[in-house]
Amino acid sequence: MNTKKTALFILQVIESFFTSWALMKAGRMEPGNILTGVFFLLAFFLYRHINERLADKDFMCTPSSKWTALLLSVFFTLLYMWVDSIHYIDTLTSPLFRFLVLAAVFLGFSVLFYKLLLLLFSYSGDKAAVAVFLYGRGGTPFSFSFAPGCASRFLNRLLDLFRRHSALCGFFICLLGWLPYFLYQYPGIMTPDSINQFEQALGLIPYSNHHPVAHTLVIKLMYRIGLACTSNMVIALSFYTFLQMCFLAFAVSYLLQTAGRFHVRPLILFAVTLFYALVPYHAVFSVTVWKDVPFAGFVLLFGCSLLRLSFRTDKKAIPVFVISGIMLCLFRSNGWYGFLLCLPFLLYFYRKRAGFMYPAVAAIFLSAFLIKYPVMNACRVIQPDLVESLSIPAQQIAAVICNDRELTDEQLQLIESVVDLTYIKELYNPTYADNIKELIRAGNPDYLAGHKNEFLKLWLSLGLTYPGDYLTAYRYQTYGYWYPDSFYLVAEAEGVSATSLGVSHTPLIGGPLVVKAKEIAVKLGGMVPIYSLLWSMGVVFWVLSFCAGNAFVRKEKAKLICYLPSFALFVTVLIATPVATEFRYVYFMVFSLPFYLVTALLTKSPADGNSLDW
Repeated sequence: MNTKKTALFILQVIESFFTSWALMKAGRMEPGNILTGVFFLLAFFLYRHINERLADKDFMCTPSSKWTALLLSVFFTLLYMWVDSIHYIDTLTSPLFRFLVLAAVFLGFSVLFYKLLLLLFSYSGDKAAVAVFLYGRGGTPFSFSFAPGCASRFLNRLLDLFRRHSALCGFFICLLGWLPYFLYQYPGIMTPDSINQFEQALGLIPYSNHHPVAHTLVIKLMYRIGLACTSNMVIALSFYTFLQMCFLAFAVSYLLQTAGRFHVRPLILFAVTLFYALVPYHAVFSVTVWKDVPFAGFVLLFGCSLLRLSFRTDKKAIPVFVISGIMLCLFRSNGWYGFLLCLPFLLYFYRKRAGFMYPAVAAIFLSAFLIKYPVMNACRVIQPDLVESLSIPAQQIAAVICNDRELTDEQLQLIESVVDLTYIKELYNPTYADNIKELIRAGNPDYLAGHKNEFLKLWLSLGLTYPGDYLTAYRYQTYGYWYPDSFYLVAEAEGVSATSLGVSHTPLIGGPLVVKAKEIAVKLGGMVPIYSLLWSMGVVFWVLSFCAGNAFVRKEKAKLICYLPSFALFVTVLIATPVATEFRYVYFMVFSLPFYLVTALLTKSPADGNSLDW
């Protein structure tokens, strides 16, 4: 027994040593920094606590729990070190020393993530404890109230109202939280993309599905209704902005109603509501005329309807499932491809409920297909050009050229048939593909469209010859979406971009206090620890990955169907993103964050033992 304890003690010391080494490198500290000793002690006592806790959790002894934690820990380590590792060895020249340092850091991070994942799984996988947290003791939701007093009585009444009408209250609380931004940014935030869609809505330029025409038509409809009612362009445009706010609030209320159907207690629903109502980027996006914003709402509705249909067989969710699925396909180009990625998995998962689910899935597919192709072609809607979908390959080939790699005469001639390479080194930006795309458009994009097979072979052959350049280019082009320490100023857009269309920023509230309050609210996301995690795209992806792993630990693999749309859409972003750190491209994941967490914790409710059919 003593030998076993001694061996465990030595193992924990070794694990703590490598963990402190990894944290030292990640923190850019010198080995003699006193904090390395602090890291060592914290890791040592944390690992001892984790071992003691796991000893009392039988369900954590299963191979699935340990393998899930191990695979996720290696995955997270690879993602983190792929970006950060260059800083660990920048002062070393010896290949052996560089390898040893990287190996030590890799081991340290892997141990750290593995232990932390086991700890988190020991809580999220404890279904009895989670049931108490979600539903309250004995199936009766915990109440929450304040001490006696005039003000407290008023608050208690409000809280009681929220208990009885969570969805409705959530809807209005969100609108109330977003109202100041609506009044300050009136009639809405419009960037150049928004202006382009508004020009289409006014009939000044042809319809183009580069910005989804379905979204443009909604803008046009609300603008015309507003103009008919007010004869004022600014007020008319605000009709769309307010509709968008209401739609997002409705999506939140549907999430609250869905969670309420599974007997999640009101205190958690109230916390979810505050996440949407008070975190500033939700308010800023709610008044921004971008396709990404309603798209995020449709993704959340689609996920909630999947949860209802999968585990309660709630056939009343079919209309929401179909409508949100169609809109998911139409409101962003990658939404269609994301749905196609989901399609075979949906058909397999619902094979035993084909009678009512297959028609719904078919309705989404056929409606979206008919609208996107025959209908849009008949209406002569301009489709996005080929170059728009080639951001990643174009950046990779440009990286090879800018690194002065050797090309064959045939390869060089093929490239120069499309682009002028004179200024490519000046224009190439590893994190921003639009420069290269515009260079291609300024060249001969028709030749590219007519010789797709030749360029596919070129891309593959260069990738096989220079894989390091391709991987580096891909890392620079996508790191913001999966690396959890990438800074990006979120929700900084304001007002209406310069335009002669007759609309302009016309704030209904203003003054230094309002401006400064808005500025502070947005900047806090990049200043305050822990809270700032909500502003990181990479962190949200890691949370989604954790929730998927949790489904394996709890032996609830059917839950993966609820995460499938988000994963599929995330993959489409990684395949075609033109910008490395664009928050709005994955806003659908951030908007669905509470849905991921609530779904991960759902278990058989004590108030309704048959609520989940895993």
